[in-house]
Amino acid sequence: MTPQPHTAQPRPRGSRAFAWAVHGYTASGAVLAFAMTIAVINGRYRLAFSLMVVATVIDCTDGVLARLARVKQATPAFDGARLDDIVDYLTFVFVPALLLFQAALLPSGWDAVVVAAMLLSSAYGFSAADAKTDDHFFTGFPSYWNIAALYLFAARLTPTVNGIVLLVLSVMVFVRIRYIYPSRTPVLRGLTIALGLIWGVFVLQMVFMLPDVPRPLLLASLFFPLYYLVLSLVLNGRRVRRP
Repeated sequence: MTPQPHTAQPRPRGSRAFAWAVHGYTASGAVLAFAMTIAVINGRYRLAFSLMVVATVIDCTDGVLARLARVKQATPAFDGARLDDIVDYLTFVFVPALLLFQAALLPSGWDAVVVAAMLLSSAYGFSAADAKTDDHFFTGFPSYWNIAALYLFAARLTPTVNGIVLLVLSVMVFVRIRYIYPSRTPVLRGLTIALGLIWGVFVLQMVFMLPDVPRPLLLASLFFPLYYLVLSLVLNGRRVRRP
């Protein structure tokens, strides 16, 4: 009997529908970015930060859903990773830069320079071939400008100090230190996620209390950024020392 040629099995429609729903979930961040922009223009900064929190939740969960939906197999002609980068640039870079500028938190006379440094350094960071490593690290400062904007807004530092901090972070985009990917870096991942969830509660409290965030709450909330930085530097140091 002549063997029948192998034919590829069609993908279940349900899997494609799930995959497109996940892509839509990711893309909703762009709509949030537009709403954030309107809020910033109208001086409603607490609302803008609240929407940033929602956008961050979407960003933290869409990857898990994408892997569950097997989006690469279900929608091979659509690049979900590129969509994610576009949305992340809007919500993590563009809107925070606009907020810092609009809220007059940047030094007069060179505020445009600081904004340009944020936008251009992150454009490089998102486009670099090694921006995300195969073992789930970010390379260079991962453009967490939304977090930086929240802390600078709440801390009420001088515009000059804000400008210096932001310029240093812009330079750090180009320094090829590897930073942990909280939901995917395998080392201490469970602890990182647990601490991140606790930190999320602190962030929600801070956003709710804006613009008058109590100093003890602000300082206590720094436990996770410090943990994130120390763990990233330790793991990067091990990689550098490895023969």
